[in-house]
Amino acid sequence: MAQDIEHPKTLHGERAPSCSIVIFGAGGDLTKRLLMPALYNLARTNLLPDNFALIGVDRLEMSDLAFQNHVEEAVRAFAADKHYAQTLDESNLKRLLQSMSYLSADFADAASYQQLGEKLKQVQQSQQVSENVMFYLAVGARFFGGIVDHLGQSGLVGETNNFWRRVVVEKPFGHDLASAQTLNTQLRHSLAETQIYRMDHFLGKETVQNIMLMRFANGIFEPLWNRDHIDHVQITVAETVGVEKRAAFYETTGAMRDMVPNHVFQLLALTAMESPSSFDANAVRNEKTKVLNSVHRVNPATDAVRAQYSTGQRDGQALKAYRQEDGVAADSSTETYVAMKLGIDNWRWAGVPFYLRTGKAMSKRQSEIMIQFKRPPFSLFRNTATEALTPNGLVIKLQPDEGAMLTFGAKIPGPKIEIGQVKMDFHYKDYFQNAPSTGYETLIYDCMIGDATLFQRSDSVMAGWDIVKPLQEHWGQGSSQPIASYAAGSDGPAESDALLNTSQRSWRALS
Repeated sequence: MAQDIEHPKTLHGERAPSCSIVIFGAGGDLTKRLLMPALYNLARTNLLPDNFALIGVDRLEMSDLAFQNHVEEAVRAFAADKHYAQTLDESNLKRLLQSMSYLSADFADAASYQQLGEKLKQVQQSQQVSENVMFYLAVGARFFGGIVDHLGQSGLVGETNNFWRRVVVEKPFGHDLASAQTLNTQLRHSLAETQIYRMDHFLGKETVQNIMLMRFANGIFEPLWNRDHIDHVQITVAETVGVEKRAAFYETTGAMRDMVPNHVFQLLALTAMESPSSFDANAVRNEKTKVLNSVHRVNPATDAVRAQYSTGQRDGQALKAYRQEDGVAADSSTETYVAMKLGIDNWRWAGVPFYLRTGKAMSKRQSEIMIQFKRPPFSLFRNTATEALTPNGLVIKLQPDEGAMLTFGAKIPGPKIEIGQVKMDFHYKDYFQNAPSTGYETLIYDCMIGDATLFQRSDSVMAGWDIVKPLQEHWGQGSSQPIASYAAGSDGPAESDALLNTSQRSWRALS
């Protein structure tokens, strides 16, 4: 097992240190649509190293020039997209393309890794690049373990005090607790924990990172952030798209595996964590893991709902049922929606329910965290229309309209005592210029400078899978209760509403 080695840190905002990036799966969609535009944005903002090289590795036969043309096409398409309309930075694009070369390889062939080692030495000498190397696994999860084994056996991930070697692993990290443990054991055979960067691109979003800043940088929120003042918390990650062309993946994965142990639980951890002693990576990740370890066991019969979308409509357009999608079995029981009620067994959150939901083909694309505060303990307005006061709420809006909204009561002008609900609504776009981004820029840069704060540590991954283990076991055995249904284009199934209705609560409407 490799040993952890500390390397000098680069301060945020400075150029990353000289390094090479090796991308396995360089011909794939993830590389083309997200990684290459992200690297271009890093070059455009002067964060990419001065001495830098990129080696694309894939099974396809391709020359260096053909690979550079492939990347240039991707970056130009990104820059021309109406959402990111901008003037293309030709000089930085040219510099990025000139740093790139390509290696055709078989991921399972040891000889390919010897060729990769030779190519690394070649570009390090010809382009005056340091021996620092980031290996990015933009490939299917089935290749993770084998690639890392070969990297270890060929000596390509060995570190010294003078240079680092890091491996970025895309999600999913396992498909249940046992497989995650197996994969982690396999990776740790060749890598130290400090060398493994488990990528969850959701954590690259500015608004997700802002959750900690809102809590710990503002004196008005943190004193109220506990069971004395908060009634419950809702976390929503809703998508309007259906399964589209991902049926082969989705039929074996489903909404829970795809979203809950990673995206949704990371939002839960950021919302519920204690203040870290610093923003050092381990300090932050320690607190996030403590929260996940404090979640009490989920009862599949009473605390969770799974559902699948049926036919429906949105904006007058007919929408297909999940079972009508290409590649989906006619009798499929794969869930496209999951909701659950969780409790956190610690001093801060005892007795406060956390309601989580995520689904496809819903009425709105909306990711948010809603903090519902308790009602005042005593009403001064008995026998008036204001006797039943609406509780205050703080909504942290993650996408698509990033920002935050606080609702509170104010007197409606007039002789009668009436209270109306008003909103203080903050939108990022009103205060900060939106830079063109794929969401990967921050994470790639953080890996190059050695900041693992936004990457999951192995104990956090295991804790997430442990929480959903009872649900996977129950649903995998074929529960006697049939999977629920909801119309495509709706807010979800009625069974999900019942999770909250039993305690006189309700979901915040998607809007």
